[in-house]
Amino acid sequence: MKKFKKVYIEITNTCNLSCNFCPKTSRKLKFMDKESFEHIVKDIRPYTDHVYFHLMGEPFLNKELEHFLEISKENQLKVNITTNGTLISEVKDILINAQALRQVNISLHSFEANEEQIDFNEYINNIISFVKEATEKTNIICSLRLWNLDTRYSASNNMNIDIFELLEQEFELNCDLKECLKEKNSFKLKNNVYISMGEKFKWPSLKEEELGERAFCYGLRDQIGILVDGTVVPCCLDSEGTIPLGNIFYNTLEEILNSKRAKEIYDGFSGRKAVEELCKRCGFINRVR
Repeated sequence: MKKFKKVYIEITNTCNLSCNFCPKTSRKLKFMDKESFEHIVKDIRPYTDHVYFHLMGEPFLNKELEHFLEISKENQLKVNITTNGTLISEVKDILINAQALRQVNISLHSFEANEEQIDFNEYINNIISFVKEATEKTNIICSLRLWNLDTRYSASNNMNIDIFELLEQEFELNCDLKECLKEKNSFKLKNNVYISMGEKFKWPSLKEEELGERAFCYGLRDQIGILVDGTVVPCCLDSEGTIPLGNIFYNTLEEILNSKRAKEIYDGFSGRKAVEELCKRCGFINRVR
């Protein structure tokens, strides 16, 4: 039995957008190379069946994407990618032909949250074109995300309404998508195509107010993250490497997981206690009252 349901690999921390919900990174901007990726995959292979190209950055900017997908296939790893979707037409053929690719998560709210000049129609039509081709030719799961609500029950904004109307038309839906998503935060558009809504994403930060140490988290249980420089972190929300457990280029994953800090985090959550300052300020972990 594998230890982790997923291992996040940040293949770049560089992005082509500047979203207002993103904390940005103060780390040195970098692209992972083929040799580094191969090293990581070799080390994590006994621990998981699924890798996620995600943490910070836009993964489609990395020119080695095709090689990374091929290396993943050779190592029997399924790949899940999270993207802002702006470059999807440039990598469409690579994705369609990638046997390792399991799922593509597209953050549609990136469009609204940006000051960059992006043509809305071109953006959304490129995404729909990819989704249709992917579902016709492959078993790739496509998850469209609109995580831009001020509150769980707030009304959809004008951009969301435009997207809903377009999706209703393109996927020949016989329902009001906005109303469907009020009842449930996700909806199946067709086989292997889903749309979900949620509140605006807020990254945990040491600058935030402490929420308390009574908590439980699946970091180091279901998942770990590996930053572009090889730093291993407990989960996908440690965007700045605030909790570095070690570096996979200098230590094996086994050594890192058995380190004092990693064990204290794991044992702390076993006792429903957050021991790290960042974890005490994270709104995503399960608070135990």
